[in-house]
Amino acid sequence: MKAMFLVFHALAEYSGITKKIRHQVKALNECGVETDLCYLGWDKDGNQVRWVAEKVQQNYGKGTKAKILKRYDYRKLYKYIIDNQITLIYMRSFLNAEPFLIHFVRKLKHSGVKVVMEIPTYPYDDEGKELPLFYKLRFKINKLFRVQLCKSLERIITFSDYDEIFRQKTIKISNGVDFDSLPLKQSYRPSPEIFYLIVVAELHYWHGVDRAISGVSEYIKSNPKQKIHLNIVGKPERDSGFALSEQTKKLEMENYITFFGALSGKELDEVFEKSDFGIGSLARHRSNITHIKTLKNREYAARGIPFVYSEIDTDFEQMPYIIKAPADDSPLDIQSIVDFYYNNDFTPKKIRSSIEPNLSWKNQIQKVLDEL
Repeated sequence: MKAMFLVFHALAEYSGITKKIRHQVKALNECGVETDLCYLGWDKDGNQVRWVAEKVQQNYGKGTKAKILKRYDYRKLYKYIIDNQITLIYMRSFLNAEPFLIHFVRKLKHSGVKVVMEIPTYPYDDEGKELPLFYKLRFKINKLFRVQLCKSLERIITFSDYDEIFRQKTIKISNGVDFDSLPLKQSYRPSPEIFYLIVVAELHYWHGVDRAISGVSEYIKSNPKQKIHLNIVGKPERDSGFALSEQTKKLEMENYITFFGALSGKELDEVFEKSDFGIGSLARHRSNITHIKTLKNREYAARGIPFVYSEIDTDFEQMPYIIKAPADDSPLDIQSIVDFYYNNDFTPKKIRSSIEPNLSWKNQIQKVLDEL
């Protein structure tokens, strides 16, 4: 079988989403499916292009016309798929259901090509409420056409517990881990002089990092014995009205909180190496989500550090190394995290082994292939 992993946006190597996509493509190949990655981007001359297998598949040129064509012209891509005898398209939703994409998917289906679409987060309508007008419009257009698009799909891939989404049957999997790319934390400090917490996210309002910052402030006010420091990795610092850096300054927490921006590779590994505890999503209730299987929970476990989150993640609910925060907007209880850490003994190796190999991307992708 030959497949194409189809993405409707550019890639950024520091991004957790880009890493996930590349790991999924790797997993498809490891499962015996010859898979090429297709995505949008630019060439060295600034032309807007569609890449397939790291080669320019179509050059759209520059300017407004190029911006429009890359979103709605699928003729050459269709020909490429048919000419190369690709029989499976794994498509990642970009909230881009519209007539041109529906026509493209229908043509593929009539040609015997199976198309599945991954919806990374569901339900997602409330994620647009804090976004600028342009993105709100995109949400509305997608809402008009998404049921029609999904009728032409083979299945929808979801990380939720829904059996059906937009009148199409789902294949339910977990977000996975590429264990080869995530080094296990080497040091374990049962009694750290400074207790380091880490957040790794793209810092949207539903991540609730503001709750962690407020929690640090409340903790410091209590005049605690244990010193702490919160490292925040990701961008942007400002998103949808939540000004995290301004909140930090207002609470006078600059000495206890560091914003690193986006990190990857060795720089990210170094921050993780000195981290004692991870902070997952703390505000999925803001986007009306109760069940989700986030990437960050799996990265924390794969690297070997305990963590806290507020949603329901069925892969971790019974794990002894996690804490559940209430699904509300209260400050994160840092003292309870410190107490939990000191009253337990979780080595990095023990934490990682609890999800290995079940949550590998290869195992999760194989579930998709088995159902198809």
